[in-house]
Order: sequence, then C-alpha cells, then structure tokens
Amino acid sequence: MAESSGSVDISVVIPVFNEEQSLTPLHAALVAALEPLGRAYEVLYIDDGSTDRSLDVLRELARRDPRIRVLVFRKNFGQTAALAAGIDCAEGEIIVTLDADLQNDPADIPILIEKMSEGYDIVCGRRKDRRDSLLRRLSSWTANQLVRAVSGLQLHDIGCTLRASKADMLKEVSLYGEMHRFLPVYGAQLGARICEIPVRHHPRRYGKAKYGLERTPKVLLDLLVLLLLGSYITRPIHFFGAIAGTLMGAGFLCGVWVLVDKFLTGQKAHRNPILLLAVFLALLGAQMIMLGLLAELLTRIYHESKQKPIYRIRETIHFA
Repeated sequence: MAESSGSVDISVVIPVFNEEQSLTPLHAALVAALEPLGRAYEVLYIDDGSTDRSLDVLRELARRDPRIRVLVFRKNFGQTAALAAGIDCAEGEIIVTLDADLQNDPADIPILIEKMSEGYDIVCGRRKDRRDSLLRRLSSWTANQLVRAVSGLQLHDIGCTLRASKADMLKEVSLYGEMHRFLPVYGAQLGARICEIPVRHHPRRYGKAKYGLERTPKVLLDLLVLLLLGSYITRPIHFFGAIAGTLMGAGFLCGVWVLVDKFLTGQKAHRNPILLLAVFLALLGAQMIMLGLLAELLTRIYHESKQKPIYRIRETIHFA
C-alpha cells in the first residue's frame, strides 16, 4: 500500500465492490481532473470485499501512483462502512466522495471544489439528467421527497454520492447501517452550509448496478432513525412525549365517549368495549413517557461520558 506524503489538500474517497473494468479509466479521469488544480491530493480506494479482480487492479494502480492508498476490507461490509473508513483515514482538508462505476464524472470535481470557495461546507451533486431506468428514477424521486419532508433539507438528489465536504465536518459524523446517503442531512444538523449543483451522470459501462428497489424499505427505516437521532438526539422526551400525549388524549376522548353513551343509552360502562380501548391507550401513553425518560437518561450519559457538547461553534472572533 502506498503512503501519501506531505500535506494533502484534497482526499478522494471511492468505495469499490467488483468494479475491475472501471478502475483504470476511472483513475485516469481522476488524475486528468485533479492535476490542473495544482493542489496536493490523494485517492483512497476502499475495496469492500470484491470477489473479482478489483483488488489486483488497485494494487497495480497503487504501484504506479504514490498518491493512491488502498484500504482492503476483510469481507463485504457495505458502502456506508467503506465511506466511513475512507473518511476516517483521509488526510485532506476537503473530502470528495464518488462511486467507482464511472456514472459519476470526475471532471465535475473541480466545479464542486470551486463552489466550496464561496463559503459552503458541503457541496452536493445533483444528477439532473440521470441515465438510469424509469423505475430507479421513480424510486429515487420518491425517496428524495420523503427525505425533504422529514429533514427539511431542500436537496433534490440525496442519493448522489458525488459530493465535496470539509473534512472536519465529515469526521464528526458517525455512520452506521446504510446512512451514507444522509451525510448532507447529518451535516445540516451540525450547522453546515450546504448547496447543490448539477453534475453529469453517465450510463453504466461495465457490470450491473449493486442496488435496486429492495433498498426502499431500508431508506424508510433509516429516515425514522434520522428523525429520532437528528432532531431529538438531545431531547428525546419531546419525541416520546408527543406520542404519549396523542395516545393519552385519544384515551381520554374514548373515556368521554363511554360516559356520554352511558347517559344517553343507559349502557353500563363496564360492558362498553370502548372502555377497554380507553384504558389501553392511557397505559400505552404512560409507557411512552417512561421510554422518553429512559431515552433522556441514556442521552445524558452519552453526552457526559464522551464529553460531547450539544452545540457546534463555527468560528470564534476576537480582536485582541
């Protein structure tokens, strides 16, 4: 594995899984895009347990170019883990991520970096003219609408891996599961300035797509985690309290209905099945409050034990 030397301005992080045919032209395109910038850069390829000749190709590329570092996973851990490893090991002040399948165009990287000079912390690509099937584009559009509704971040293409970000911002984010697609949302929760610009998107030249419609349920579950850990990580009692209030309010209305029905029809309250529903909703609401208190306790233990602040300072201004 080649080691990078000296100070690095730009780190390019690329997860690789069975992309042997794409790697050589991809690296050539990367060099052609990055060399004219005149800035020190490194390229980190993360081999995510490839079963084809991808690792052999990466070894050969690393022998030729000392700016390449190859991280080799023991097995396939997934794209999120690969991106997390690359971000952890990156030495550059700016981290660029993109896919290895040549659908992202490395020629767009200088445009993203130039946009960052306007004061943005994260610049996201938007595949305006996508070269994917209608079904994939429809599922992607649906997922984007859900993410915008839940997160409030007005991005049109949350699934585009081509992004440029400040390293100090990315290194604060802990990635789990398949949360890599929500990196801009996590950044926004940390106070990042984010923008989106159109980028090129090419048809897949080699192999086949690694992801299909089966990931849609995973996106929905990740959105729930994003909502809970993002908006309510420092105040979980508000999340569970809102649910508890709704349940107990519904239970109270059911109880009122039982009383009204008793006086209007003379039916005995204990024979009315709605009474059981009222008691069930009230108990469920009480349990939600207890869950909220437990979550609040865990949150405080987490932040205090790791000495993690509940705020982020962008800069300190002091004229001595």
